[in-house]
Amino acid sequence: MDYSNYQKTFLSAILSGDRNSGSAIIAELSDRGWSVEDIYEKIIRDSLYKVGDLWESGQISVSSEHLASAIVESILNEQYSRIISQIKINKTVVAASVENEIHQIGLKMVADIFEMSGFNVHYLGANNPLEDLINFIDTVKPNILAVSVSINYHIKSLELLIEEIRKKYPDLIIIAGGQGLKDQYREFTIKYPNVMYLQDLYALEDFLGKTQIS
Repeated sequence: MDYSNYQKTFLSAILSGDRNSGSAIIAELSDRGWSVEDIYEKIIRDSLYKVGDLWESGQISVSSEHLASAIVESILNEQYSRIISQIKINKTVVAASVENEIHQIGLKMVADIFEMSGFNVHYLGANNPLEDLINFIDTVKPNILAVSVSINYHIKSLELLIEEIRKKYPDLIIIAGGQGLKDQYREFTIKYPNVMYLQDLYALEDFLGKTQIS
């Protein structure tokens, strides 16, 4: 399947601030039977990565990057009725970005995949102070903690979170992902062998399909 034309059109829409066109593209692909994973990975994530590249190279402003991100978040919210599962499996996941991490779109897509799989999802979004996040985990007692790091500068915050969580919950499944880990995940998983790194939504879907979660 040729994703490139759809991706380019979607990218153009979010860069120009055309929310309606971006929304229409995603709705059309969903109506055509594209999987949520394909839409999220091939269209939305790839477009956001290109937005990031354009910002880093100085071709677009911070304001343009923020506008594109805001449009994508609104489009993801529109998709909720399509991804909500009527089947619940009595399992809970907390999905959170680490402290000072302001990016949350990738985490929202992860939360949606858990939602499709029947989990009770607590999506906490960006910038969760360590103490507050641990207190929340104390309250809801999740089966899985999914953590996102979009900038490698925040890996230290992730490591601190893992170390604190392991003191209280040595058996809690921790899944880590995000662009900030993509170049360091081998070293990271060697250092923390009881933490899973999942590189994309396909890997998450595979994990959920194969793993018995207690």
